[in-house]
Amino acid sequence: SVLTRASGLLDSLRYPLPRRAASMPAVAEMPGANSTDSPLSADLVEECGRPASQEENRSAASASVEMMPKDPPGTAFSCKTFLVYAGPGWLMSLAYLDPGNLESDLQSGAYTGYSLIWVLFLCTLSGLVLQILAARLGTVTGRNLAQNCRAGYSRGTSLTIWIMTEIAIIGSDMQEVVGSAIALKTLFGWPLWLGSLFTGLDTFTFMAIHYFGKRILELFIFALVMMMMVCFFTNFSLSPPPFMDLLGGFEFGCPSYAALQLVGTVGAVIMPHNIYLHSALVQSRGVDRQDHAHMSQANKYNMLDSAVALFISFLINAALLTSFANGFFVEDCARAEDGPLACVPGVACTGSDCTLCTSGEGLRGFCGEIGLDQGGDSLLLLLGKNGKLGEKLFALGVLAAGQASTMTGTFAGQYVMEGFLEWKVPIWLRTLITRSIALGPAVVVALATADQPNLNNTVNQWLNILQSVQLPFALLPVLHFCSDTEFMGQFALRRRWQALCWGLAATVIGVNVYLVLDRVVGSPWWAWALAAVFFIAYGAFISVIIRSDLKRMFVGARACLPSVRRAEGPAAPLNS
Repeated sequence: SVLTRASGLLDSLRYPLPRRAASMPAVAEMPGANSTDSPLSADLVEECGRPASQEENRSAASASVEMMPKDPPGTAFSCKTFLVYAGPGWLMSLAYLDPGNLESDLQSGAYTGYSLIWVLFLCTLSGLVLQILAARLGTVTGRNLAQNCRAGYSRGTSLTIWIMTEIAIIGSDMQEVVGSAIALKTLFGWPLWLGSLFTGLDTFTFMAIHYFGKRILELFIFALVMMMMVCFFTNFSLSPPPFMDLLGGFEFGCPSYAALQLVGTVGAVIMPHNIYLHSALVQSRGVDRQDHAHMSQANKYNMLDSAVALFISFLINAALLTSFANGFFVEDCARAEDGPLACVPGVACTGSDCTLCTSGEGLRGFCGEIGLDQGGDSLLLLLGKNGKLGEKLFALGVLAAGQASTMTGTFAGQYVMEGFLEWKVPIWLRTLITRSIALGPAVVVALATADQPNLNNTVNQWLNILQSVQLPFALLPVLHFCSDTEFMGQFALRRRWQALCWGLAATVIGVNVYLVLDRVVGSPWWAWALAAVFFIAYGAFISVIIRSDLKRMFVGARACLPSVRRAEGPAAPLNS
């Protein structure tokens, strides 16, 4: 009709789509598109390489893409422009505040005191580097990481990466469901299984906000982050730690009892599916990909958006860590034979191996495990007359974290499935699928840990290990694509940044090896056999993902050798 055509024309004028970058090759021109190393199906090349129709462009522009303004030449920073770009970083930062992270924070504080604050800071900083890479990839290529994986790797490799990412999403979903159930138990006295069911169902209510527009959703996310900040900072102020002890936590060092908690923090902080999510979120901010200055500006403001959001998330995590370090850390418990443990007040202990302790606040208790399930009760005893307030604020903060991070997992799953498989699944159906898969194990964990809260801590630790093991399957692809000039053009990473990022990747892989070996030490022979099979398969698949990068590094190293030899001059005689 005439009205429909007129409406579409107005939408296209209001939200012009960014044009294709000259530096961004078509899919058929991408590395491996016509090679035997990384074959692409003809239908994929045709689908990804064809130009979008006017109707598709109009629909995408009006539905999800908002064209970003361009600063005048010579403008280093514009607060107004920054606020227009802000939003994706806050949604991304929720994965750094999920219940799994919060439990890792309180355990780091209660088990190791202030000694690992610097680890939390470096892990958050490392996460920022990865999120900047993800945002850069999405902005420059116009495709998220999952879509680039489908285009740049063979079908078998991309499907395997997709499966690994889905496993990570389901594992994170379990932590969010159980964490929210623990918060509901503390707030209203609900049993864990009922809280798990309620959390699984109320996700649809929160996801409905998405249909009111992305700006409303981002504002809601910002409000949840601020709620967490108020809750945990209030508890921090009710029992403030000594300033010098807090400052000493930024000094590099690791007591022997803190080694395992240190490597566990790496797996807890950075979520693999979050890298896929961020590369897709930034595409809601449209840029002209034929304009180098406009893309540079987008990369700058996306970086600032991520940095501010992750700095706030670090403050929230650090506030929780230091609150529990001040109240429940005792070095004798940390050095216990089956430790590190915390000094948990009011815990009944009836075994011969019970160890009495007195916390820094003068509360008597026993050395034992602590987690989200015991966190509220422990604060109730620690804070005295403010105990009830501290308990409820703690539970409210955990509930906000669980509900907010649920949305990041659902959106990440949506982008991952569409990117790897090109399945256009409605978000409500995607939510139903992931929730159904995660809800069963979550309810089983809730029922099994109703009378054994320490079992819940063990399950959460294994889920953090799972996230850490899956992390290279997001880290290595984003590093691979961001280092490739055929994908990124002049926005490809320079060599010194590549060296830094590859060093980060090697550290993560080393941490995973340590975590797995630590779990099999003292196990029977068949456990070692399984670990050996795991390491072989793990290493083989990682080598497949970075095969072209290894080849490029090898060629570069060989090219450097002749120049080094020429600089050294002829070899001296042996008898000289």
